[in-house]
Amino acid sequence: MLVDIEVNNRRVKVHKVDGIFEYTAWKNLRVGNIVKVEKNEFFPADLVLLSSSYEDAVCYVETMNLDGETNLKLKQGLEVTSFLHDDLNFKKFKATVKCEDPNANLYSFVGSMEFEEQKYPLSSQQLLLRDSKLRNTDYIFGAVIFTGHDTKVIQNSTDPPSKRSRVERKMDRVIYFLFCILFLMASVGSIFFGFITKNDLQRGSVKRWYLRPDDSTIFFDPKRSAAAAANHCLTALMLYGFFIPISLYVSIEMVKVLQSIFINQDIHMYYKEADKPAHARTSNLNEELGQVDTILSDKTGTLTCNSMEFIKCSIAGVAYGRGVTEVEKTMSRRKSSTLVRERDISEEDDIRGSLDKKAAIKGFNFTDERIMDGNWVNEPHADVIEKFFRLLAVCHTAIPEVDKDTGNVSYEAESPDEAAFVIAARELGFEFYKRAQTSLSTYELDPVSGNKVERMYKILNVLEFNSSRKRMSVIVKGNDGKILLLCKGADSVMFERLAKNGREFEEKTMEHVHEYADAGLRTLILAYRELEAEEYKDFANKFSEAKNLISGNRERLIEEVSDNIEKNLILLGATAVEDKLQNGVPDCIDKLAQAGIKIWVLTGDKMETAINIGRLIFQTSRQSVLFQIHEGAAQLTAHRGSSQQAFALIIDGKSLAYALEDDMKNMFLDLAIRCASVICCRSSPKQKALVTRLVKSGTGKTTLAIGDGANDVGMLQEADIGVGISGVEGMQAVMSSDIAIAQFRYLERLLLVHGHWCYRRISSMICYFFYKNVTFGFTLFLYEVYASFSGEPAYNDWFLALYNVFFSSLPVIALGVFDQDVSARYCLKFPLLYQEGVQNILFSWRRVLSWMLNGFFSALLIFFFCTKAMELQAFDSEGRTAGREILGATMYTCVVWVVNLQMALSISYFTLIQHIFIWGSIFIWYIFLLIYGAVPQKISENAYKVFIESLAPSPSYWIVTLFVVISTLIPYFSYNAIQMRFFPMYHEMVQWIRYEGKTEDPEYCNMVQQRSLQPTTVGSTARLAAKANQSLDKNIKRR
Repeated sequence: MLVDIEVNNRRVKVHKVDGIFEYTAWKNLRVGNIVKVEKNEFFPADLVLLSSSYEDAVCYVETMNLDGETNLKLKQGLEVTSFLHDDLNFKKFKATVKCEDPNANLYSFVGSMEFEEQKYPLSSQQLLLRDSKLRNTDYIFGAVIFTGHDTKVIQNSTDPPSKRSRVERKMDRVIYFLFCILFLMASVGSIFFGFITKNDLQRGSVKRWYLRPDDSTIFFDPKRSAAAAANHCLTALMLYGFFIPISLYVSIEMVKVLQSIFINQDIHMYYKEADKPAHARTSNLNEELGQVDTILSDKTGTLTCNSMEFIKCSIAGVAYGRGVTEVEKTMSRRKSSTLVRERDISEEDDIRGSLDKKAAIKGFNFTDERIMDGNWVNEPHADVIEKFFRLLAVCHTAIPEVDKDTGNVSYEAESPDEAAFVIAARELGFEFYKRAQTSLSTYELDPVSGNKVERMYKILNVLEFNSSRKRMSVIVKGNDGKILLLCKGADSVMFERLAKNGREFEEKTMEHVHEYADAGLRTLILAYRELEAEEYKDFANKFSEAKNLISGNRERLIEEVSDNIEKNLILLGATAVEDKLQNGVPDCIDKLAQAGIKIWVLTGDKMETAINIGRLIFQTSRQSVLFQIHEGAAQLTAHRGSSQQAFALIIDGKSLAYALEDDMKNMFLDLAIRCASVICCRSSPKQKALVTRLVKSGTGKTTLAIGDGANDVGMLQEADIGVGISGVEGMQAVMSSDIAIAQFRYLERLLLVHGHWCYRRISSMICYFFYKNVTFGFTLFLYEVYASFSGEPAYNDWFLALYNVFFSSLPVIALGVFDQDVSARYCLKFPLLYQEGVQNILFSWRRVLSWMLNGFFSALLIFFFCTKAMELQAFDSEGRTAGREILGATMYTCVVWVVNLQMALSISYFTLIQHIFIWGSIFIWYIFLLIYGAVPQKISENAYKVFIESLAPSPSYWIVTLFVVISTLIPYFSYNAIQMRFFPMYHEMVQWIRYEGKTEDPEYCNMVQQRSLQPTTVGSTARLAAKANQSLDKNIKRR
């Protein structure tokens, strides 16, 4: 709220009258106001750009607050308003804007401006969004279009879906179960009370004379025993209410917040390069991190760096680029091919040698002496190579920034791919160095003279890239007057757009594209065509008409007009850029696989790029998809029981559309979950969300989705846990996630360490809460039975009220925050510990009920020993017997000791805080007895000086307390010792390793690790195990 007030009171210059601008608060802006925003200021509302400090109405915008992208965006006002450079120009300025209704789409805007009786189309290029910042521009003038809640950034500020962990949902069911027990106890007790009350007066004799049934109210009146039983039932419900741990919910929220702070402060999940720590955006799902069964991951930017390097290309059917990709190196290692390895080593030496000569350039990892250093002019198809690199230098929306001191040019591009292309063009002789509103300029290597010449291209139209078009085009007019359409896009849409005479290099290019995809590279096809003046004029008229529309058909008509011009293209070649895996990704995946977590990859890349270990290619017809599913299921069934045989399921987007149909999706899921890994390539954002929903609902187990881009938002919100990577694709994924991390490799520690700890802590905490409340509540019930269901509590009212506040709650909070069954090092060394959470071993009904049974048993022992020890004999040296106040205080003391020492026995990792809370809770009880017993009797009632005068001087009190506490804890201690020694759980086995000092004994550790809950079939560890098994089989066969 304070942040909103601060933002709304920011000040901006607004036009008042006669060209005079005055400061006003953002909250006072109205639609139609003209504002002046200066350099490094935020835009106060959604504005239509009118003019800027540049003559062509260009400005640079940073949108980090919207999408996290640090690269600057170029915005351009209309040419007709670009003259408005001075405040006084607005003295008589008048225009009318018609536009779409407020919506949440950040990347589109439909509207038109009527100025001087002419209508001009408006697009997102003229829209400046609220909370964006003006950069590298002295000032801009803009007209307010949307304010307040109508702005696009506020329209996007939707709360993520409410998520609750499985442990919390199960805890609710346990609470319902306790309510049932509560009602059962109250009902049974009330029935007995009714019968006893009815029989109090028989033949004139009074059984419970001390209750005066002959002169009582309804509660003990034998003549109205039914009403007495009903009243007693209500009393019992309130009295036994301590069975229900209401404070549990408050304690859990406190613990989860503290756990989230520990996650945020974990130095091992801090990414120093970007200064980004882990950030738990919600504390609801901490324990859910310890129960993940399936991870659904995006590829680009999540598993990879999303830092593209131009490494290879195919031009005129000839492959260029001698670099070796990470995938090629991995494949050569797997094949153990000496020849391949030697070739790779020699090529790497060549690359290293060339890089030594020339400083490494970010985004450019290309080396090939045939076309570098201007040698391309000697190639057979030099004219095609020239057009290829010219297209790279011109077909983009990048912004050049020239360093005034050094003269070096750097680029701000909308995507890492685009930046890599422009850098590659520059390094190979086609340098883009200047952009204006309607033109761009390059320095190009002239093949005739061998010198660099300056060329300017007039930008006529930009046909922007989107996920449905999968291509981008620019129409430019060169110095020679020729009109060219330059296009780059995905092979799935580009090859079908080639002209008959433009397919000369198609076969070879397609072959190279498949090779590049197999090597893990991202590919784009480059093509062009020359437009006739009349043809372009016809297109320009239709395109302008479509852009001027404000109706819902606008985008469709623009798409149709663009589609018609982007045909009959002439193929130039293909680019290949590498997006390397992030550091630690292979090791992280290996650890997660050892932990028994299944990993699915949902990516928009080509199938060949996605395939790494297997191939099950679905054809794009419904019948063939169904056939392939059945065939795959038959293969898996045939190899069932073979631990060495692992299958990967790989499916593309078109086939996935059929596989997700209602009558087929269950078969697809059944096949997928039986595979070692699943890769869905060419999948749309909606398909990612649908697959996530299918896995979540179909398996009934916890799913985690991880991604870094806006196209992953649906998947993150659909999964039980959404993890956002704060990468270079923006912050939309992070803003929609439950937890944000900077690198995929941190997922290993997040799940295997924090997830395991949080699950164990919360599970143990809840079980202990049930135990201590059952122990306390059942002593009340037993005293009720003992006292003929009189309705009198065993304890003083303040004793009842403060039990869950001071005397038993702090140790359980410490357990939930600090306890560790094993250290972080052992969590990572023995990943199978994680399966305890996946299988919910620590919060199963069996475990919950066993803790409740322990509570019932403890209450029986406490009540039985206390009552029998004080029932008939003298309590003190003066011969007085124990009254209700003495018995109640003694029982309460035993309960406080037992539940706190039970906590001490349950803790695996003691800290100073836990010692303080456990022993402090017991100490506070005695201090409270002293203080409360000293207040006037009207307040303290039967607790008045009970400790000073009755309990403390009596040896019986101390002896009974000691005997009861030891007797009550012996059964749990014995059971725990036997279980850990003869039937240890997996974490207890690891504790034994640590205790016996065999942590570095590989044979002993392997023996423990072999107690795997399921075989590992993914990751480097699985591959080594498979190789070892194969070698063993060969040796056996030879014998």
